[in-house]
Amino acid sequence: MPRALLASFASRLDYPDLRWMPDEGFSIGRIRIELLSGLTVALALVPEAVAFAFVAGVHPLVGLYAAFLVGLITALIGGRPGMISGATGALAVVMVALVAQHGVEYLFATVVLMGILQVIAGVMQWGKFIRLVPHPVMLGFVNGLAIVIFLAQMGQFKVPGTMENTGHGMSGGEWLSGTPLYMMLGLVALTMAIIWVMPRITRVIPAPLAGIAVVAGLVIAMGLDVPRVGDLASIKGGLPSFHIPMVPLNWETFEIILPYAVILAAIGLIESLLTLNLVGEMTGKRGGASQECIAQGAANVVTGFFGGMGGCAMIGQSMINVKSGGRTRVAGIAAALFLLLFILVGSPLIEQIPLAALVGVMFMVVIGTFAWNSFKIMRKVPLMDAFVIVLVTVVTVMEDLAVAVVVGVIVSALAYAWNNAKRIHAETRESLTEEGAKVYEINGPLFFGSADGFGELFTVSEDPDTVIVDFANSRVVDQSALQAIEAVALKYEEAGKKIMLRHLTRDCHQLLTKAGHLMVDSDDDPDYALAVDYSVRTGVLGGH
Repeated sequence: MPRALLASFASRLDYPDLRWMPDEGFSIGRIRIELLSGLTVALALVPEAVAFAFVAGVHPLVGLYAAFLVGLITALIGGRPGMISGATGALAVVMVALVAQHGVEYLFATVVLMGILQVIAGVMQWGKFIRLVPHPVMLGFVNGLAIVIFLAQMGQFKVPGTMENTGHGMSGGEWLSGTPLYMMLGLVALTMAIIWVMPRITRVIPAPLAGIAVVAGLVIAMGLDVPRVGDLASIKGGLPSFHIPMVPLNWETFEIILPYAVILAAIGLIESLLTLNLVGEMTGKRGGASQECIAQGAANVVTGFFGGMGGCAMIGQSMINVKSGGRTRVAGIAAALFLLLFILVGSPLIEQIPLAALVGVMFMVVIGTFAWNSFKIMRKVPLMDAFVIVLVTVVTVMEDLAVAVVVGVIVSALAYAWNNAKRIHAETRESLTEEGAKVYEINGPLFFGSADGFGELFTVSEDPDTVIVDFANSRVVDQSALQAIEAVALKYEEAGKKIMLRHLTRDCHQLLTKAGHLMVDSDDDPDYALAVDYSVRTGVLGGH
């Protein structure tokens, strides 16, 4: 028996495709594209990881190590080649309170627990529930993230070293003005222009990499005094070392870290799975949700034991990678390894890159990520869908991604339930099989939203002694529906009249039989070739 159970469980598992180049095929040209795309992503990762470390209130290397480890592991075993993962702002804003109150060691312990929860979600195949996210929510997510990425770049237009961590993230700071501001804006515009023009000239070098290289070369050659990566913090460091979080192993610690771990795991998986879907649409690939959950979890467990702040998929860097030509695991692996090289030996050079070049790259990502067609779509779709798009966008910007997606799904579900609740109605006629009987032909689903409306369809006092309720065009969905059927049956019973159910599909029949409503224990004909009538046993659900 245990062996059969294990075999049954194993048959449900999807074996992931972990080949480095599953579809594109190995070639020198493909390797060149993947490596250059990885280099571009790594350059864009540096200021992001440093900035998010500042937001979380930890040392910049904690963010860089997270970007390296999470990026490498998810590239190796993730559910979708082409995705980039690392330290993200969505997680950092949750971490800041934990670090401020309990210290960085509790953060490392939380990241480990967060990873364990994500692995459990992957093994249980909960990632498939991302399918429940409606398209309007996806549009709102994309637009909200684009705005968040844009706003995150605003910190680069402040004088380096003037921003403070208030315990709720980085704030304050003195804005650039005069010549420094004009130079910054000019270099950002130049970078964006190069990225826009480059694909029209050649695709040998990814456009974002070309923009960074040209602007960095110009700034270094001319000795322009503009903010550079090194002004944020030094990225020089060694290899990440194994480190067991120095926290007491007791129930009190668990109570402290569990709420944060649950929130971080949820945010990380939601952002990762939505990014997975987005990358899938761009690359024409599907699947891999459960594997991505496992990869994210494994990456965070490892990161927590090596002094990293944890992470998840990064929509901005994933867009940079895909639009630079990255389609395989090689690009993600290369990005992580390049980032490690920057930390170990390349810091003097990388710290000279002007922030304006990286801001220009991210601005182009914003332009490419924002669903501009949503403005046209909102004029053509139902008003509720347009409202959900705007709502998710606003909540993403004002709160965080997880809250926005949950709110969007709930509002969409309620709207769907309300629309279906209004659909239920009945057509009445005389029975062709039962002399003198009245038939109620129910149209629309019978569930919690339409239960009250169902009860209002019947005129018990005016009906004959026998009533047939025909469900050929309806479905009995949930307990509320059962309760509604019993309530109607009880009214007819009290009036001394007989009620029967007809044309139940197999799923409806099983639901009613399980509840004990049907007097006859037999299968109905799902093709309606034979109509079988059922009596109703009242009092099963406590109806009065």
